[in-house]
Amino acid sequence: MASAQFHAQVRKAGLRVPEWRVLACLSDTDGAMITQLARQALAEQSRLTRIIAQMEERGLLIRRSDPADGRRVRVYLTDAGRALAAELVPQARRHEAALIEMLKGNEGAQLKPALKSLLAALDDTADQRG
Repeated sequence: MASAQFHAQVRKAGLRVPEWRVLACLSDTDGAMITQLARQALAEQSRLTRIIAQMEERGLLIRRSDPADGRRVRVYLTDAGRALAAELVPQARRHEAALIEMLKGNEGAQLKPALKSLLAALDDTADQRG
């Protein structure tokens, strides 16, 4: 519900929400590995691999072997992907700020760090299991 308005902007830009998540993650960490992107984009790795292949076909990103370890694949934004991210990321930040502003008192300031902490704890749990 909170993201519905922004997701409408994402779809208007020609992306599905999972594609937006990949684009946003790469705008922060260009050259990420697929496993890292899966965690950040909150997507199952096999599904994310298909999404990345589709985005690559559309010219939004490119996969390259890691120079340090050729068995690893890193994902990079193309110029077209970078331009789309440059358009959407500021919109996402404005949307996020408007949502946080709706919270009372200090709740807004506490929300983002609390969510980051939760995601880190979930990452730790996943690393311990696998």
